[in-house]
Amino acid sequence: MIYRVHHLTRYGYQNPVDLSVHLAHLLPRALPFQEVLAASLRTEPALSWRREAVDHFGNRQAWLFVDVPHAALSVAAESRVAVHPRAVPAPGFGPPWEAVAAQAQFQAEAAEFRFPSPLAAPHPEATGWAAASFPPGGDMLAGLLDLNLRIRREFRFRAGVTNIATPIAEILRRREGVCQDFSHLMLAMLRGLGLPGRYVSGYIRTRPAPGQPRRLGADQSHAWVGAWAGPALGWIDVDPTNGIVVSEEHVVLGWGRDYADVVPLRGVILGGGGQELTVAVELEAEG
Repeated sequence: MIYRVHHLTRYGYQNPVDLSVHLAHLLPRALPFQEVLAASLRTEPALSWRREAVDHFGNRQAWLFVDVPHAALSVAAESRVAVHPRAVPAPGFGPPWEAVAAQAQFQAEAAEFRFPSPLAAPHPEATGWAAASFPPGGDMLAGLLDLNLRIRREFRFRAGVTNIATPIAEILRRREGVCQDFSHLMLAMLRGLGLPGRYVSGYIRTRPAPGQPRRLGADQSHAWVGAWAGPALGWIDVDPTNGIVVSEEHVVLGWGRDYADVVPLRGVILGGGGQELTVAVELEAEG
């Protein structure tokens, strides 16, 4: 499946800004199952200087500098991405989850994702809730898929009742939120059991193909979870907002320990006073 993505971010300022510096995670990363056919970033006003790099997690990032006075800033990211289906083994063929937790301590690609992060730290109540999906000696894949479905069934997608810093305990109490909340919750649950999990940032096809269900997700950026299932199976991505295994409906921008590692756009300004932020995302499938 080939997707065209248009991600527009606009800041409107109360007073002119003399200088702005932003860090963008808006360029998709090339992966075995994802080909980046084209990707670009444009701003208004034009950039004074730009630098691209790869961060600690292997994500593409861009530093954007504007040093002329401006009353507004628009950042348009456009990409064309080919996404290929990913094969996932059937439950019952994975290792015991306790073995995965033990192995993760010695695997460079997984070990750092076992530890707490500011927005997805283990919580006793969350760990206890997740334990029902991971009985002693239980299959890792079966547990992961069961937990993914339980979050989808027992939590309601509702925008505007949480923010990115809403504590895990509050999400558990409310039983509602958005994709970032459910991803942080699932990460806290996995990490509480000693299992590695990473926060994946990107987009989802919310407008379905004929005959397919509409997916839940803000028409901005989307988030889901990558879980490490052992050295033989590697990383498996699941979307707790929709209760599905990620295949070809998602476009990956990047991943980190939680949202803070892969914020689509963040920055510092000199001047400006109050500001208004608007974000619009369009993801269209070709053909």
